Amino acid sequence: METAEIRRRWLNFFEKNGHTVVPSAPLIHDDPNLLFVNAGMVPFKPYFLGQQTPPWDRATSVQKCVRTQDIEEVGKTSRHGTFFQMNGNFSFGDYFKEGAIKLAWELITTPQEAGGFGLDPDRIWPTVFEDDDEAIALWLELTDVPKERIVRRGLADNYWHMGVPGPGGPCSEIFYDRGAEYGPDGGPAVDEDRFMEFWNLVFMQYDLSVVRSKVDFDIAGPLPAQNIDTGMGLERIASILQGVDNMYEIDEVYPVLARAAEMTGKEYGKNSGQSAGDSHPDDVRLRVVADHVRSSLMLIGDGVTPGNEGRGYVLRRMLRRSVRSMRLLGFEDPCLPELLPVSLERMKQSYPELETGFDRIAQIAYAEEDAFRRTLASGTTILDTAVARTKSEGGSVLAGDQAFALHDTYGFPIDLTLEMAQEQGLEVDREGFTRLMQEQRERAKADAKAKKSGHANTEVWKDLRALGATDFRAYEELTSEATVVGLVVDGERVEELEPGQRGQVILDRTPFYAESGGQIADDGVISSDGAHLKVVDVQRPIKGLIAHTVEVLTGPIRIGSPVLAEVDEEWRLSACQAHSGTHVVHAALRQVLGPSALQSGSYNKPGYLRLDFAWNQGLSAATRSEIEEVANLAVRQDLPVRALHMTLPEARDFGALALFGETYGETVRVVEIGGPWSRELCGGTHVRHSSQVGALTITGESSVGSGVRRLEAFVGMDALRFLARERAIVAELATLVNAQPHELTERIGAMVTRLKDAERELDKARKDALFADAAKLVDGVKDVGGVAFLAHHLGEAGADDVRGLVLDLRGRLGVDRPSVVVGTAVAKGRPLVVVATNEAARAKGIKAGELVRTAATTLGGGGGGKDDIAQGGGQDPTKVGEATNAVEWRVGELAARS
Repeated sequence: METAEIRRRWLNFFEKNGHTVVPSAPLIHDDPNLLFVNAGMVPFKPYFLGQQTPPWDRATSVQKCVRTQDIEEVGKTSRHGTFFQMNGNFSFGDYFKEGAIKLAWELITTPQEAGGFGLDPDRIWPTVFEDDDEAIALWLELTDVPKERIVRRGLADNYWHMGVPGPGGPCSEIFYDRGAEYGPDGGPAVDEDRFMEFWNLVFMQYDLSVVRSKVDFDIAGPLPAQNIDTGMGLERIASILQGVDNMYEIDEVYPVLARAAEMTGKEYGKNSGQSAGDSHPDDVRLRVVADHVRSSLMLIGDGVTPGNEGRGYVLRRMLRRSVRSMRLLGFEDPCLPELLPVSLERMKQSYPELETGFDRIAQIAYAEEDAFRRTLASGTTILDTAVARTKSEGGSVLAGDQAFALHDTYGFPIDLTLEMAQEQGLEVDREGFTRLMQEQRERAKADAKAKKSGHANTEVWKDLRALGATDFRAYEELTSEATVVGLVVDGERVEELEPGQRGQVILDRTPFYAESGGQIADDGVISSDGAHLKVVDVQRPIKGLIAHTVEVLTGPIRIGSPVLAEVDEEWRLSACQAHSGTHVVHAALRQVLGPSALQSGSYNKPGYLRLDFAWNQGLSAATRSEIEEVANLAVRQDLPVRALHMTLPEARDFGALALFGETYGETVRVVEIGGPWSRELCGGTHVRHSSQVGALTITGESSVGSGVRRLEAFVGMDALRFLARERAIVAELATLVNAQPHELTERIGAMVTRLKDAERELDKARKDALFADAAKLVDGVKDVGGVAFLAHHLGEAGADDVRGLVLDLRGRLGVDRPSVVVGTAVAKGRPLVVVATNEAARAKGIKAGELVRTAATTLGGGGGGKDDIAQGGGQDPTKVGEATNAVEWRVGELAARS
């Protein structure tokens, strides 16, 4: 049974049993504690936490998830993967343990021809929490499972909570016996490779007040309503139903693995055992490729772009691990253009939007592979230098800090460092590398813990949200009469705010726009009798609640006070111009470049906008001009702007673009400009007609990552002010060069040409003078242990001049006897040194690279190069003489040894 069919049967079964089918949320979720959605229940957390009232009693979904904490284990076991899909059914105060167990048993044991999964009941092993006698009784009553196959387990295995205060409860996991060939008998407590867990039924019935660890927490009491949260790993049930050994061999993953094996000439499974844990390294690498290519496809599809932090770093790491694994398998050409389309063919059955956006996805992925291939090239040079230095010092082990620097700073994989060092006869200090990596992980865990602890700070907002949602009036009005329902200072509720204090004000209704969707918050004031508050920020700490950060100018302000909330009208108008301008530029961009130039992020504030979009090369001046012209033509046409509300499927059918990084509910707001010309899902504020955007001028275009470009622009009065400044600069330049504005390009171009010609002539004259003295410099050669040694300090000079003189002097010294030439100079306040040796000197073991390092050590820097010529530098220009003496001493030492 194909994975897409398993997915379809799951949703059909629960829909027939009264559940509302909820589409998968994007992998990017608005949860401060999560990089990605990592469990099927994440989109439902507000309902389980009591922050929102669920719109249904029963729901079901197949949720896209990514977990990366065990990324190093991918491919080594049958359980670890990064992207996966979680089948879930949820009850919000409706059915509880009896319903969950009954539904689960029915679905998994109903024959396939009758629409179920058709699992053999004799192979099913449930586990329950050790004290949950009720669950055991229900399993015996509702199913055919005998008591000896129902296993009691402790908190570590059969109790679920979120790791923070909130709902929790015992759970019942369902395992499938895959057979004796996978391990010993005895049930899940004995072997979890043979007995594979594929479904977890969580019985949420308690409110946890304090959570210290997985097994150490305090229970405040029962929840007001008992809930059900279940999760069935789609990939796990697929591996069972398809009769394959692990998740990497199911129909959605294996085709990529097979193509990678074909490309590398490997025969998957030939040298591995039955269990994934008994796998040959080549098979592990093939699984890494299959998993990471699919995960990257899904992440880019949901709007993640490669970067150096957060989500972008996770994606970059997976793409690079894929490329690295292919290289270790012997394939050194670009591989993603061969592999990504294979993954698309399998995943588009369940996620057709991937095919629609594949041009954009491919641009980003292929650009990242190209960038990494360049990184490998530069990293190889750095590694070669480190290896040469280690060998020259008589070492046989590459230092752990050097391997870590290659990994951490240059993105050079440790596996590649090990491989290439071994090729050159060196080992790598793995212990030192591992220690530094562990220190980095500990820092990352500390950061993650700090972020996670921030969830506790939402308790104050949960309490305020319980009083009711904020009536959001920003679309309809700029001024609202309201009542203060909450005041917060430093995360704690207070009764009043006094003059000079800064805190958050919660109103029962507000005209202020809270920052979201790339649009910054409104500016304005909140006032009442005797109180005047400046609003400096507006945020949504949790869904349904709007918090106004204020500075109290006069006061105090108290809970219950009637107030007048007033948005700065000019601020709002400029913000609307910028946000509508962003939509206009986006539509113009897609009209000029094509539909693959899809927005991947935006930011707008009064008078200014920036827009990030998928594209793998810079835009020419002509293209930028065309985009600007299309945008301004749309502004001039006075296109109508309207907002519509509809369901998410309706919005997609309507042709609305769902932008990346945003989370949408069942009902969405579509902003349309000029009918179908621009339709986007958007919660921002907008002008009523495109002409109200005013002037629009693009001010810059740049790269912000692999396959991602950024446009910046001014709108309205800010655009006119920008153009006025540009006009003033043109007028001033025209006066300076005594030309008309239209003559500036030709006149200034001619001036630049003359200046460059003059600079070249001066440079030639300087070099001629420099080399004219070379013959005299040869007279200063010294004999150091039979080696001709010549040193010269050029004063202020560049590296090219020093290098040229050193090579000239080496040539003048001839080849009859060993020769060493040292040139030093000071460039921009920093000392530099160049050393050249002839073949006779190198035959005596006197190498330029070693001599440069000797000099650089004295100068407080570093350097390197080849045996015949090398260059270095440092920090202290006063030690140039000492550095030259150190080189001379070292030459004498080496000459004496030979």
